[in-house]
Amino acid sequence: MPDTQVLIRFALLVVRPGMLVVAAPMFGASYVPGPVRIGLGVLLGVILAPLVQQPLVTEPVGIFVIVASEVVIGIALGMGVRLLVGAAELAGHLVGFQMGLSYAALVDPQSGVRNNMLAALYANLAMVIFLAIDGHHTLVRTLAQSYETVPIGGMHASGPFGPLVVQMLGLVFVTGVRLAAPVVTVLLIVELALGLISRAAPSLNLMVVGAPIRLLAGLAALGIGIQVTSPVITGIARSAVDASLRLLHALA
Repeated sequence: MPDTQVLIRFALLVVRPGMLVVAAPMFGASYVPGPVRIGLGVLLGVILAPLVQQPLVTEPVGIFVIVASEVVIGIALGMGVRLLVGAAELAGHLVGFQMGLSYAALVDPQSGVRNNMLAALYANLAMVIFLAIDGHHTLVRTLAQSYETVPIGGMHASGPFGPLVVQMLGLVFVTGVRLAAPVVTVLLIVELALGLISRAAPSLNLMVVGAPIRLLAGLAALGIGIQVTSPVITGIARSAVDASLRLLHALA
C-alpha cells in the first residue's frame, strides 16, 4: 500500500507539468513525438517532487477530481505562450490577406491546422524569440510558483473568468495588429495609389498589373517591417505570462 500511494502521488504531480507540455506550442506541437512529450512531463515532475507537497488520496473520486483540476491548471499555464502564437498567426493572416497570399495554405506543423505561409512564418518567429529571451525558463518558474498559489487538489475556481477572457482576446488582437501594422499600412498606401491610377487611366487593367505591384510592395514592406517582431514579442511576453498567472489566481 505505501508503494501504491507513492505511485499515485507522483502520478498526480506529473499531471500539471504534463498538461503544460501539451499546451505549450514549442513542446506540445504535433510534430513532437509522443514519448518526448511524456518524458519531458515526467522529468519536470521528478524535478518538482522534492519541492511540492503532495496530498494523501485514497478514494477514486478524490483522485478523479484532483486530476481534472490539475489538467485545467496545466492548460491555464500554457495559455500565455498560446496567446503569443495566436497573436503572431493573426498578424500573418492580416498580412497574407493584404498581399493576396491567403489563397494558398499549408498544414502548419505547430498547430496542425491550415495556415497561410506568413501565418506560419510569424508563429515560428514568435516562438524562436520566446526561446531566445529565456521565456521557457520563465514558464518553468511559473510552473513551480503555481504549486504555491494553487496546491495539488486546492483549486476552487472562484475568480471572475469573463474579464480575464476578454483581456486575453484583446491581447491577441492588439499584438497581432501591432505586428502586421507596418506591412498593412504600406499596402493600404499602395491600394490608394492604385485607385488613383485607375481613375486617371481607366483603360489600364489593374487586375493584371495590381497583383504583382501589391506583392512586390508587400514583400519589401515585410522584409523591413518584420524587424519590429522581436521588440513587440519581447514586450508582450511578460504580459502573456502575467495573463496566465491571473487566470491561475482565478482558479485558486
